[in-house]
Amino acid sequence: MRHPLIAALLVLLALPTEAGPLRDRIAERRQQAAPYEQLSDVAYGPHERHRFDIYLPKPRPTGAPIILLVHGGGWRHGDKAADSVVEHKVRHWVSQGVILVSTNYRLLPETGPLDQVQDIARALAAVQQQAAGWGGDPSRVVLMGHSAGAHLVALLGARPDQLRAAGAQPWMSTVALDSAALDVPAIMQRRHPRLYDQAFGDDPARWRDASPIDQQRTAGPPLLAVCSTERKDSPCTQADAFAAATRPLGMRVEVLPQARSHREINVDLGDDAAYTGAVDAFLRSVNARWPIAR
Repeated sequence: MRHPLIAALLVLLALPTEAGPLRDRIAERRQQAAPYEQLSDVAYGPHERHRFDIYLPKPRPTGAPIILLVHGGGWRHGDKAADSVVEHKVRHWVSQGVILVSTNYRLLPETGPLDQVQDIARALAAVQQQAAGWGGDPSRVVLMGHSAGAHLVALLGARPDQLRAAGAQPWMSTVALDSAALDVPAIMQRRHPRLYDQAFGDDPARWRDASPIDQQRTAGPPLLAVCSTERKDSPCTQADAFAAATRPLGMRVEVLPQARSHREINVDLGDDAAYTGAVDAFLRSVNARWPIAR
């Protein structure tokens, strides 16, 4: 016997395009049946890319921690709603009472990393300002990014001027998922993929401005650098160097090597128990009230 929702979907496919109201009702039913509440395309600025999606536990929590996700894509591509960005992370953390926010930002060629990090600061400020209305705690925000997004969250941690300009406050901790751009000048002075030229140009001053290891002059929030041991460009070497460079500042940086591909570093988080548990353990070491997986 078919599930009623499946039967309704089959009927919808057979109907002409004027069946829009039925389509809307089915979408509403799916939202009601989901184990979380989703608020889509919430604006945090004037640009069409200044939008984030919010995943709220049901029922709405009180004083919940928040993860702000920043997608990757070589500073040129990517989207907040991609399954690789949100699917497993929503399933793992929202079920534990964590609010998850996945954000877009402006992309190349319109806007490069130095402006993109301003977008992330602006999104963070909006999250902190709206957190109480969602049942969240603005003091317990985790900034998490993958690939280019990992570079941007690490760079924001190194640029308190950007934080102040956006009206944002310091956040609880950072999780950088497999960035190979923690030391931009080192990348640009050796053989490198063309995407780095598109992102950082040919001006050494600009390289330093966009380089977390060069910009980190005071201690930022505790940072976990997850890195792939399978990549030829050795992101773990950069992560170790970043940890060593920030240690004299009194900044806590931990490196979590993983025998996974660049994509798997992102997709497996929230799905693989051991890997996800290691990330949760770091977050709990920063804040003892971080949820324990059920």
